[in-house]
Amino acid sequence: MTASADTTTMPGSGDRPIGGGSPESSGRGSLVDATGATTALADVGAGAALGGVRVRVPDFFIVGHPKCGTTALYRMLRSHSQIFMPAVKEPWFLAPEQRSPMRGAVVGRRPETLEQYLALFAPARPDQRAGEASSSYLMSPSAAGRIAELSPRARIVAILREPASFLRSLHLQNVQVHVEIERDLRRALALEDERRRGCHIPPGSPRPQALLYSEHVRYVEQLRRFHELFGRARVLVLIYDDFRAANEATVRRVLRFLEVDELAPLEVVEANPTVAVRSLRLHRAVQAVQVGSGPVAEAVKASVKRVTSRRLRHAGLRAVRRGVVFGAPPPPDAELMGELRRRFAPEVVALSEYLERDLVGLWGYDGVA
Repeated sequence: MTASADTTTMPGSGDRPIGGGSPESSGRGSLVDATGATTALADVGAGAALGGVRVRVPDFFIVGHPKCGTTALYRMLRSHSQIFMPAVKEPWFLAPEQRSPMRGAVVGRRPETLEQYLALFAPARPDQRAGEASSSYLMSPSAAGRIAELSPRARIVAILREPASFLRSLHLQNVQVHVEIERDLRRALALEDERRRGCHIPPGSPRPQALLYSEHVRYVEQLRRFHELFGRARVLVLIYDDFRAANEATVRRVLRFLEVDELAPLEVVEANPTVAVRSLRLHRAVQAVQVGSGPVAEAVKASVKRVTSRRLRHAGLRAVRRGVVFGAPPPPDAELMGELRRRFAPEVVALSEYLERDLVGLWGYDGVA
């Protein structure tokens, strides 16, 4: 492969952020990290110095959407000897509006500063492509600009899915990961306007932005942000149906796009299958025991530790989650699916024209009245 690793130096504290205006309003030019410090991302990409420390920036980004195979793709690419991807999937660092202090506290591994973010890629070898996967970047209004500032020659991989099935799967996942407490998709969709005003947000929801379901299905607008900054040749748009039907062939297409050995052995991976939460109360109880939050959880964990090994404890919790907390999702509401398909038919038509591919026929929208 032809190495294209971007190594550069970090900006000094006195460097002036570019772009003008606040980073929150412009979406480009600089980034305010969790400490309140402002860093000029373009200076990182341009090679300014901070104590002479050399850093590595990503060569490629898997930008989303969620529930479209991004985790499986991440795992398969990560196993390739010419690709480096950090253990942290979903850093979300370049979409600040998608990050939450609560979410970071729960996960405990997401970077909060630019130095922490760039440290994720420090282990990459010079002959490897370094990349990351954050499924929130495609929806984010600012991520494309921030990626371009940090790594202007980056390659972008996006995955799109038929809107109705995508939103149903996304809603089920949001319930599973405590973002959503409204278990009825129709009701959750009806709450969007009020949630935009900050009402009916579930207490403690780590990502309230994800509750604006229809905002995810702005495919042309989202892709155009990346095309305008990177050009079409550096943006690979995958369709979820292709990934499901020909998993290995699709991944090898990504390998060609990244200019690494496309003939390397691959292990087909299926990750994050769609499930339904049977009991929100039990789900929260198991989660509390896992993360050790609260005195009850601490007491339970202490008692269990005295009589079981760590491996057995983890296996037991996984068994409880599989057999009691989670189950196969119910069949989709045919009436609601039809309503969603009618609602998003114009977006599918526009996307078909934009990508010059018949997604109307592939997704069955040619029969939507």
